Amino acid sequence: MGATVTTANSEEKTWGGGNQPLGADYGKLMMWFFIVSDALTFSGFLAAYGFSRFKFIETWPLADEVFTHFPFMHGVTAPMYYVALMTFILIFSSVTMVLAVDAGHQMKKSKVAFYMFLTIIGGLIFVGSQAWEWKNFIHGEYGAVETKGGSLLQFVDNTGKRVKLEDFAATLPEERAQLERSKGTWFMKEATLPSYSVAEVQAGFKAHPELLIRTEVLYKDDAAAKSDTKVNHELTKHKHKTILTRAESEARLANALYVVEGANLVRNEYGSKLFADFFFFITGFHGFHVFSGVIINIIIFFNVLMGTYEKRKSYEMVEKVGLYWHFVDLVWVFVFTFFYLV
Repeated sequence: MGATVTTANSEEKTWGGGNQPLGADYGKLMMWFFIVSDALTFSGFLAAYGFSRFKFIETWPLADEVFTHFPFMHGVTAPMYYVALMTFILIFSSVTMVLAVDAGHQMKKSKVAFYMFLTIIGGLIFVGSQAWEWKNFIHGEYGAVETKGGSLLQFVDNTGKRVKLEDFAATLPEERAQLERSKGTWFMKEATLPSYSVAEVQAGFKAHPELLIRTEVLYKDDAAAKSDTKVNHELTKHKHKTILTRAESEARLANALYVVEGANLVRNEYGSKLFADFFFFITGFHGFHVFSGVIINIIIFFNVLMGTYEKRKSYEMVEKVGLYWHFVDLVWVFVFTFFYLV
């Protein structure tokens, strides 16, 4: 004997949406799930950055001194200008994406393609700019010296202006051989040798009595040191590093162990090592998101040109990728605030 199951109303939709729970398309709902989970990931990264910066606030690099380059303006100090331009371009690309989605709602194929093209161009400019910024960050500009205790020593003149290693380092008749896997015991190797040795930096410093050493520690006065709360306030307020006397500079330089040029995951010439680690990891992770978004936008752009969504009579796919693009832009606002402004 068979059993038949019937429903009182076969037209009734689950959650009011049937195969579209809460009235949202399945693909759009999954995009929201991805955005929420990815937002938690970025939140964890930025929280870790915030805790680390607070713990090492005395030796944290100053963004105005690190990000000072601008394309085709070599030698001109332009603190944060290019980063601000990058941010503007990315935010503007979010505007063009909104216009593409709106054109899709109106079923205007040509406008969707035009605004998608502008969005792709904006994304490519941002990714290229970020790669250029990485190049400058890795290469460095002034150079520094790391002591046996791990402290970083930078060089300034008697007016407090930064001085490059190449401007004063001596040239000594010494041979330096880089340890390679083929030559080292148990396949040991070392990083690329710096342009100058510690001895050459020390000799050059000795020959230039007008030079002084600036430490990575932020300046604080005696009055501020009476209170931890006041110390943190003063460190934020003053925003400049401690400059040693000539005698103190010579004593600290005598303990030099490494010459540091640029930044990597081991050490960097700007200050706390964690700063470079977080910079590479967080901006790299965000850059990967932007690059992925550009690739997806290119695919959608060609689908628009071929009339794929015109045949479906829906440009909802443009709206889905638009959600992702807006999320990437919003994350950059937080990264920009944490890394460059605060």
